Amino acid sequence: MISAEKNNTLKMLPMRSNHRCFGCSPVNPAGLHMTFFTDEHSLCSFVNVPEHLSGWDRLVHGGVISTILDEIMGWSAIYLLKTLVLTKSIKVDFLKPVHIQTDLKAEGRVFEVKSEREAVMQGSLTNSAGELCARATGTFALFTPKAALKLGVVDEEALKDFKVFLDSACPT
Repeated sequence: MISAEKNNTLKMLPMRSNHRCFGCSPVNPAGLHMTFFTDEHSLCSFVNVPEHLSGWDRLVHGGVISTILDEIMGWSAIYLLKTLVLTKSIKVDFLKPVHIQTDLKAEGRVFEVKSEREAVMQGSLTNSAGELCARATGTFALFTPKAALKLGVVDEEALKDFKVFLDSACPT
């Protein structure tokens, strides 16, 4: 089984508990319940996709794989770049079948910061054998807290929850 317990160099990120995000909310009954860990250079999440999110027979639906990769890249941008983000575009390569109810590891990292308003992120999804099953590249819009509030990306309450990520010193 893939897990954070096998690698004590990973630190678990604190998560919001008062939202309904399909990817990372702990209270969305239909969601993926993703939690995130970091080694300060990248983020990872350990996922086991439930049966109700299958596509063909016992395979994970491609949209769910895309969601997992979008989520890991988005959280990687938030944590590593210390900013709020929205996905502008995402390209996913599906390399191997991904089975439901199996242990998976999603990883995300910064590929390139193009400007103060845009970054390119990379994501990968591996199975318990360590085989690369899917990979993605995403372009993300970067927002200051003030801009995110003005555009309605977040409200004041959500911004308070994200403060822990935005105020911490950026790892080098």
